[in-house]
Amino acid sequence: MSEPVAIVLAAGKGTRMKSELPKVLHEVCGKSMVEHVFDAVRGAGVTRIVCVIGHKADLMREALGKHRDVEFALQSEQKGTGHAVRMAEPLLKDHHGPVLVLAGDTPLLRSASLRDLLDELTSQSAVCVVGSAITENNTGLGRVVRDSAGRFERIVEEKDASPEQKQIQEINTGCYAFDSQSLWSALAEVQPNNTQGEYYLTDCPAILKARGKNVAAAPKLDIHEAMGVNTPQQLAEVETVLKSRK
Repeated sequence: MSEPVAIVLAAGKGTRMKSELPKVLHEVCGKSMVEHVFDAVRGAGVTRIVCVIGHKADLMREALGKHRDVEFALQSEQKGTGHAVRMAEPLLKDHHGPVLVLAGDTPLLRSASLRDLLDELTSQSAVCVVGSAITENNTGLGRVVRDSAGRFERIVEEKDASPEQKQIQEINTGCYAFDSQSLWSALAEVQPNNTQGEYYLTDCPAILKARGKNVAAAPKLDIHEAMGVNTPQQLAEVETVLKSRK
């Protein structure tokens, strides 16, 4: 079993930021959002990071190339989160062990939470652990659906959720721990069967579960850690939270 690695998704434009700068390079407390994510994964014991870039890739390489533990994978077309993760596969195909998959616009992630996800992967003998959070402020977020025994069943996006499912307060944070080889094999089955025509990473846990593999959801994160930044207002909110932590 290898040491854990991390895939950080950072290819998006971030049009709602109303800036020419790639979204994840906007600074929070003197450091770019994506570098806060890098710090969190390093604190969780990760020594190898693959950053998936796309929009203004040259600028991203220039801004982040100083990090010796970071490699870059290029997503030249924006075809969804599942497609983005597949761009990292050639670099990590020989890795046998845990892989964290995270968004580059979540600068409030904590190392302790990511360590908890990795520990859960081992202790549950799981091939995937979905990082979840419990919150009443669940509007617009994917819900974690469990069966009558409390086991993970699937992730349901709000637009597809029934009135009962919309009441669920356990949400998907977009942070995952996978067994790497199980991840590649599940991604090969993901199809763009949605209105956006995109490949969704959220399909992977259901694919693995359908194969009889152990997939878990673990509410190891708080709602702040799940806060993705899409607007200048959200950037200011994240800065406030970070300052309050310090």
